[in-house]
Amino acid sequence: MVAKHIDIYDTTLRDGTQSEGISYSCQDKIRIAQRLDALGVAFIEGGWPGSNPKDAEFFERAKDIQWKHAAITAFGSTRRVTCTVEDDVSLNTLIQAQTPVCTLFGKSWVLHVTEVLRTTPDINLQLIEESAAYLKAQGKRVVYDAEHFFDGYRTDASYALETLKAAKRGGAEVLVLCDTNGGSLPWDIETITAHVRKELKHPVGIHAHNDTDCAVANSIAAIRGGASHVQGTINGYGERCGNANLISVIGDLELKMAFKCLPEGKLKELHEVSRFVTQLANLPFNDHLPYVGRSAFAHKGGVHVAAMRRSADSYQHIDPSVVGNEMRTVVSELSGRGNVLSRAEEHGLDVDPGIEIEVLKHIKECEAAGFSFEAAEASVALLLQRRLPAYKAPFKVMDYEVKVGKRQGIDTYAEATVKVAIGDHIEHAIADGDGPVAALDAALRKALGSWLPEIENIRLSDYKVRILDSTDGTSSSVRVLIDSSNSNETWSTVGASGNIIQASLRALVDGIEYGLLNASGH
Repeated sequence: MVAKHIDIYDTTLRDGTQSEGISYSCQDKIRIAQRLDALGVAFIEGGWPGSNPKDAEFFERAKDIQWKHAAITAFGSTRRVTCTVEDDVSLNTLIQAQTPVCTLFGKSWVLHVTEVLRTTPDINLQLIEESAAYLKAQGKRVVYDAEHFFDGYRTDASYALETLKAAKRGGAEVLVLCDTNGGSLPWDIETITAHVRKELKHPVGIHAHNDTDCAVANSIAAIRGGASHVQGTINGYGERCGNANLISVIGDLELKMAFKCLPEGKLKELHEVSRFVTQLANLPFNDHLPYVGRSAFAHKGGVHVAAMRRSADSYQHIDPSVVGNEMRTVVSELSGRGNVLSRAEEHGLDVDPGIEIEVLKHIKECEAAGFSFEAAEASVALLLQRRLPAYKAPFKVMDYEVKVGKRQGIDTYAEATVKVAIGDHIEHAIADGDGPVAALDAALRKALGSWLPEIENIRLSDYKVRILDSTDGTSSSVRVLIDSSNSNETWSTVGASGNIIQASLRALVDGIEYGLLNASGH
């Protein structure tokens, strides 16, 4: 049996931009729209063309782009009470956007009709029908968003249905039921949606906000109730608590309910699309997102990993590669030997029996002292490599000294001195930097550069410090995480100590050693 198709309507570029902290440039919006088109969504809502110059520019540029899958959509409201459709600026701006589809929103809740629009229920029905009919007469496909529909339905079901009938008479091709306040629960959504489909016998959609953390569940419930069109945003971005996360909605519909949302083979692009939009939003990626987060298929508990080593299905609901993700094993104080063995296998290390128990014991002792190896996979790899019979450290820091101060008449300074053994050679080096860690990094590079030229390809790309017990004040232990990178990959290392310089040096040395071992083929 052929799976039923669900139209995916993406409003990342309009509703998603209403999230605090997000402001896309017009070029960002074009790039996101093109990526969504390549993914294969049915509709891309570009914005409200009459609301700001950026959205107007988007539509001006969008009309000259060849869209392969998606219909670009302009968003706006029904006509004002005080004018005709022909004279309404907002409606005419929608037409001027030159999109094939216009999405029109109108009032479903009597409260909004009388208190916000300051008009009568009958006039509101006229606004809806006339506005939809006007756009239809201009050759536009019309999507009708019934704003606050579920609140309106609970207050006056008969009137809420009449607003939908008005949009249907006006020529709307789909009637989208909006949970604008985000306060509905899945069983209400499913029941009400089913009733609407039965009464109107017309295509219905869902637009859910996430104020009760139910936006995805409410979207799925509406599909169960007969909706064939679902609106949302990539990563769930949106006003207040956000909108339905289309990544999760698509995953649920395709992998759990046998619906088709995207062209064949596109499901595996979800992970990349999620990260792409995050980067352009200039936000940190949420590693705990379902399906696509880095932690979505990360296994930490020792019992879990032991089971996973026997059957990958034992603690995973899908094969992560289906959505472009991958399984990971996390090593921590909660780990068992299977976690360590899995990490060794990931790095291609053939460790002798019993080594994993030794390493695991060391990890647990270190974590009790403040280390955290979850986000420091390179440090775990080094713990294993250092126990291999053929292992030879590329260098060893014998002594170091760091000075930080301020001299009269000059800015603050940081200076580091290191004594390093490279095989049988001893190197001393002195260097300065903007801070003590930068100075240590520079001194190490200076000492190692002549003997280990591969160090030129290694860069310190991020540095994080966490105070482990703030109740101890300036005597608190600290944990340092350092991200290092070369042209091919990024890796993370950890150090912990009551001395921030010592903790930093531990993480820094691990980062350089890991990079050198990989570069030299060890």
